[in-house]
Amino acid sequence: MPQPHRPQPRPSTDADTEAAATDATGAAQPGEPPARALEGVLVADFSRVLAGPLAAATLADLGADVIKVERPGTGDDTRAWGPPFRDGTAAYFDAANRSKRGLALDLADPDDAAAARELARRADVLIENFRPGSLARYGLDHTATRAANPGLVHCTITGFGSGAGAELPGYDFVVQAVGGLMSITGEPGGPPLKAGVALVDVLTAKDAATGILAALHHRARTGRGQLVEVNLLSSLLGSLVNQATGHLATGRDPGPMGNRHPSIAPYETLACRDGQPLAVAVGNDRQFRALAQALGAPQLADDARFARNQDRVQNRTDLIKALENRLAADTPQGWTERLTAVSVPCGPVNSLSQALELAERLGLAPVAPVGAGRIPQVASPLRLSATPVAQPSAPPRLDEHGTPLRTWLSGPADQPLPTRM
Repeated sequence: MPQPHRPQPRPSTDADTEAAATDATGAAQPGEPPARALEGVLVADFSRVLAGPLAAATLADLGADVIKVERPGTGDDTRAWGPPFRDGTAAYFDAANRSKRGLALDLADPDDAAAARELARRADVLIENFRPGSLARYGLDHTATRAANPGLVHCTITGFGSGAGAELPGYDFVVQAVGGLMSITGEPGGPPLKAGVALVDVLTAKDAATGILAALHHRARTGRGQLVEVNLLSSLLGSLVNQATGHLATGRDPGPMGNRHPSIAPYETLACRDGQPLAVAVGNDRQFRALAQALGAPQLADDARFARNQDRVQNRTDLIKALENRLAADTPQGWTERLTAVSVPCGPVNSLSQALELAERLGLAPVAPVGAGRIPQVASPLRLSATPVAQPSAPPRLDEHGTPLRTWLSGPADQPLPTRM
């Protein structure tokens, strides 16, 4: 249900209808500021570390007004997770806290706890990743927040759910281990490996944002909020897709295959000149025929061992040897040009800086500045024609907006949020 302190969408007019009809994309007309998909939505972000903060940052990208609540003195754990630091700010913290207002509240302090409850009462969305049950002592559990604000979408993020796993702390690295991801990552016979980023937290953040958006849509129809629950283990298991269904189909546990794919070949890194790797992802027989032709070995596509994908998977060792014998004639960059020209998916194994350079060359604008001296942000991957994502602003300093926010929370509920400076 709309809250009184936030601007509501203005009523549509005949002029609006006419303007919309002249722009098939739904984009804003010249001279008009673009609308944001979540404009007018207030998010209270009580979460810490990565999954919750990243979900909240995604909502901020979409135009929501996000207030990040942290404990005084130390703030979010990730403020200290470095190096690297810039201007006293940890890059880790900045990665998940763009475009938010900063408010420090000590929930053990009665006045601060009252301010936190008032924020929850005024918010459209509340995101938290406290251990199940621990917020009840402050009146911030879902039962209390829903009683005070029936339209609230309350999102809780845990490591292992609110049942038998409620007391287990949720850390991405541990979940990668116990959730099976490490068992299928790495080379055969080698040690289990984690992904090179906190992938489970990132996946859970996307699940949380999806659930919140669905709940907001439901609220728009009914006026009622709801509880959105996500947990790291379930998000990881849901992301294992073909590996998980393969196990359910056969009863066998998959193992690590390095860069190879269990069901497609060639779909891996192949050695080129001087052993440099080229990622090749041949998804069908037509693409394999084009690959064989480009390598000057069209007969490979007619070889009974390689003619169909299932044959190539069964004869992978012979296939890779035949391909690498020919790929050794050139570099990954040279082969990328030739194979891309005949629609064979491939590319060199880039460093992160090379990946950003590639995205820039492709016109994807991958980096967004947020102010002098501040760490730039990786741009949102979302592209919306009518409600484009907001230009990000710098993550907040600890309690940066605390004074005006505390004044606002102590005043009438129909007062608008203070303007950000």
